[in-house]
Amino acid sequence: MIAIEQITELRHQLAHLRQERSNEGRISTVGFVPTMGYLHEGHASLIQAAKEQCDIVVLSIFVNPIQFGPNEDLDKYPRDAERDLALAKRLGVDFVFLPTVDSMYPTPTKTKVKVDEVTTLLCGARRPGHFDGVTTVVSKLFNIVQPDYAFFGMKDAQQVAVIQQMVSDLNFPVTIVPCPIIREEDGLALSSRNVYLTEQQRQEALVLSQSLCRIDAWMQSEEVSTVSQLRDRIIQHIETSPLADIDYVEILSFPQLTELGINASLQAHKGQAIIALAVRFGTTRLIDNRIL
Repeated sequence: MIAIEQITELRHQLAHLRQERSNEGRISTVGFVPTMGYLHEGHASLIQAAKEQCDIVVLSIFVNPIQFGPNEDLDKYPRDAERDLALAKRLGVDFVFLPTVDSMYPTPTKTKVKVDEVTTLLCGARRPGHFDGVTTVVSKLFNIVQPDYAFFGMKDAQQVAVIQQMVSDLNFPVTIVPCPIIREEDGLALSSRNVYLTEQQRQEALVLSQSLCRIDAWMQSEEVSTVSQLRDRIIQHIETSPLADIDYVEILSFPQLTELGINASLQAHKGQAIIALAVRFGTTRLIDNRIL
């Protein structure tokens, strides 16, 4: 495994390796896993998927400042580069890219990549400018790494939809590979932000996955057949936790992320809709989702 901080060095190393393998008559595919570090088993699953599908695996670790709002947790976002590098090495990553903020943004950013419509609801509505920061940094990373495949976790399903839209609209020569949500044994979706939770908050946060797990049973009952009925049932269950502060509970088309209408039939949208949740426990905002 090679850890690299400089953009030019990463480009050089990747070009050299690709050329070396080409000279041997081998066609090499590059799989890319972009992260903000503080790696957990969710990230490990993305790396494993990349290793299974690609010849060369590149992992990036970069806490991107332009996707954080003024009152968000940029300064306290968890970081542990030494631990991350040890995990990446154990998982068989070929290159770890650890750029500095100065190398990624040597001058104030005058060019941004903005995706409309799929960014207007859910987290995009609550975090103005967030997805502009995501699409800008991801487009930069794609240009630096030039991967054949890029692997993203479905825990942030809106991010997956936004990146897919960007790649399609701008003709990036990369295939986006959405990967399943990885959960703790008790159902809590893995997230770097889980470290902020107190013991009680973490226990209460299980209402998110519990509500998603109960959807099938609710839909089989005669009382839940429309979008509004299911949304109300999920909200009622989450509110059984005294610590839960609901940001949103939405049921939208996927991946278009458009509203379905409150009386839309759930059965008619199976496989084409997403139930997305964002709930605060204390100061920690957790997201979770499920494709219907």
